[in-house]
Amino acid sequence: MRRISWAVMSILNRLEAGWTSSSLEETMAVAEDFSRYFPENETLKLSGSLGAGKTTFVKGLARGWGIRDLVTSPTYNLYSIYRGERQLIHFDAYRIADPREAAELLIEEFLEPPFCLAIEWPENLGNWLEPGGWQIHFSIGPDQKRHLRLTIDAGKGAQS
Repeated sequence: MRRISWAVMSILNRLEAGWTSSSLEETMAVAEDFSRYFPENETLKLSGSLGAGKTTFVKGLARGWGIRDLVTSPTYNLYSIYRGERQLIHFDAYRIADPREAAELLIEEFLEPPFCLAIEWPENLGNWLEPGGWQIHFSIGPDQKRHLRLTIDAGKGAQS
């Protein structure tokens, strides 16, 4: 069995329990911390309300991996590729109307290790993605604070 340090447990436990952000900078900082422990060559599914912080979280991942490029929402381009300590592929499936469209984009052709495929609106991709894995759900409370909750399906990508 692999041992996980207290720092890893701390960030993963905080996100699994549900974490509330009061600002964009707080969301980016927790994503940067999370980036240190997110497994290589893995997909991160980001679901939830429009404007709840998904792209901000990806910006924090990029910062954590030393990516200096300006990270923006790829809604109209569908995906952007950034290189740093890892290759980050930021995919926004908001405009995908039919899951078969995703297969035609050949995203898997760009997956050069070490990478992270961060997908916003994964529910729009139907069965194109494997079930389970790492997912963060984002929501906005009545107080306008952002709430994040991490789920990790132990069958796919979980650290043990």
